[in-house]
Amino acid sequence: MTTPTATATATAANRWFVPGDWNGFFGLVVDNLSILAFIAAALIGIFGFPADVVFQRMFPGTALGVLIGNLIYTALARRLAARSGRADVTAMPLGLDAPTSIGMALLVLGPAFVGYKAAGLDPHAGAIATWKLGMASLVVMGVLKFLLSFAGAWVTRVLPRAALLGSIAGVALVLMGFFPLIEALRVPVVGFVTLGLLLYVLVAKGRLPFRLPGVPLVFAFGTALYYALGFAGLGAPGFVPPAAVQWHLAFPWPSLGFVDGLPATLPYLPLLLPFGLLMVVGGINVSESARAAGDDYSTRDILLTEAFSTLAAGICGGVAQTTPYIGQPAYKHMGARQGYTLLTGLFIGLGGMLGLVSGLVQWLPLAVLAPIIVYVAIDITTQAFEATPRQHAAAMVLGFLPSVAYMLAIKLGNPAWIAPEKLAELAGALDGHGLPEVAVIKTLGNGFIITSMLWITSVVAMIDGRLRRACVVLLVAATLTAFGVIHSVDPRGGLHLPWQLQGLASTINLQFMAAYLALAAALALLSLQPGANPEVTLD
Repeated sequence: MTTPTATATATAANRWFVPGDWNGFFGLVVDNLSILAFIAAALIGIFGFPADVVFQRMFPGTALGVLIGNLIYTALARRLAARSGRADVTAMPLGLDAPTSIGMALLVLGPAFVGYKAAGLDPHAGAIATWKLGMASLVVMGVLKFLLSFAGAWVTRVLPRAALLGSIAGVALVLMGFFPLIEALRVPVVGFVTLGLLLYVLVAKGRLPFRLPGVPLVFAFGTALYYALGFAGLGAPGFVPPAAVQWHLAFPWPSLGFVDGLPATLPYLPLLLPFGLLMVVGGINVSESARAAGDDYSTRDILLTEAFSTLAAGICGGVAQTTPYIGQPAYKHMGARQGYTLLTGLFIGLGGMLGLVSGLVQWLPLAVLAPIIVYVAIDITTQAFEATPRQHAAAMVLGFLPSVAYMLAIKLGNPAWIAPEKLAELAGALDGHGLPEVAVIKTLGNGFIITSMLWITSVVAMIDGRLRRACVVLLVAATLTAFGVIHSVDPRGGLHLPWQLQGLASTINLQFMAAYLALAAALALLSLQPGANPEVTLD
C-alpha cells in the first residue's frame, strides 16, 4: 500500500516546473545567447562574413543541437527523479561550449573564409564553403566524442589533468582573452566599464543594490550605455543601430552538405580533435560534479548525449558544438530542477529556426559581449591552476607558449598588417643564426593545442620522476611532427608526408623531429641512473 508521504514525494518528483526553473532558464539562455552573439559578431564584424549565411544557415542548425541535447537531459533528469522518488533532481545543463565555439569562429571559420576569398571566391560562395567546413568540423568532433564516450576514463588516465586543462587555458588566456579584449576596447568607455563591473560582480563578489542579479544587470547596463552613447554621437564612430527583429523560418533540415566540407577539415584537425577530446573530459568532470551534488547520472549517457547533439547539429548546418555545462550544482542551488533545460532548449531551438535568436544577437553589441568572453578566459585559466597539482603548474605555463605562437601567426597572416610577399620573404630569410624567426613562429603555432598537451604531459612526467614515460611522449611528438599533425610546415598548417618535403620546409621538419628525438635520448640515458623511476605505464 502506498503511503500519503510517498505519493506526495512521487508527485513532486514528477512536476515539470518549479519556480527555481525560471532562474536556471534565464542563466542558461543568457550563456547560449552570449556565445551565439559573439560568433556572429566575430564572423560578421571581424571577418566580413555575409550576415544571411550566419543567421539563416549556421544558427538554425547550431540552435537545434542545443534543443536536442536539452530535451534528452530533461528526459534523463525525469527518469532519475522517477527512479529515485526525489523531487530535487536537477537536469544537467547543456549549451554551446564557450572556448571551442569562440575557437571555431576565430581560428577555423574566420581564417577559412579569408582564405577562400584570397583564392578568388566571391564573399557569398566563400561563406557557403566555410559553412560546409563548419558542418564537417562538427561531424568530425561528434564522431570523435561518440567513440571516446566509451573510452573517456582511459583518456583521463593517459593525459594528466595539467595537459587537459593547461592546453585549453592557453587558448583561453592568449586567444579568448586577448582578441576579445581588443574588440572591447575599440569602444573603450563601454568595453572597459562592462569588464570592470563584471570583475566586481564575479571576481570581487561585490554587492549590488537591492540584491539585483549581477551578470544580467551588467549585461543590460553595458548594452544601454552602448546605445545611449551611440545615439548621442559619443560612442563608436559610424554607429548605426541594427534593424528591427525580422521573423523568418529557417528550418535546419538534415543534409549531406558536410560531405563537401570534409576535405577542407584536414588542415584544421590539429584544432578539431583536441576540441572534441576536451569536451569528453569535460563531460566526465561535470558528471562527477553532479554526482557529488546528489544526482547520479550515467557518465556514458551524458557523453553520448553531447556526441549525438553535436552530430545532429553538424548534419543540419550547425557550426558550434554542444557540451554539458560545469555548473550543474550551481543550478541546483538556484532551485532549478527539470523544467529549465526544457525551456532553454525550446527557446534557443525554436528561436533559432524562427529568427528570434538572430534578431536578439544583432542587438547585443560586441563591446558588451567581448568583456564576458574575457572573463570566461580568466575563469578558465584560474580554474586550470586551481584544479591542477601545484607541482605541475610550471609544466602548464610552458604549455601556454604555443598559443602565443599561433596568435602571432594569425596576425602575421593578416594582409592588412604585412604584405603576403613580404611575409614569404621573411619566412625564408636565412641569417646564419638558425631557422628564420617567422618560419619558427608559424611552425610552432601549427597544431598548437596538441603541442601544448604533449609538452605539458612530458614535463609532468619529468616532475613525477617518470622519465621513460616522458621519452614515450616525446617519441609520439616526433612522429606527429613528421606528418604535420604538430609543427606543420605546410603554409595552411595541413598534414604532409615527410619524404615529399623539399628545401627549407624539409629542413625545418627534420630539425623539429630531431629536437624531440634528442631530448628523448637524453632522458632515456638519465632514466638509467640508480634510483630513477622507470615507470612508463599508459593504461
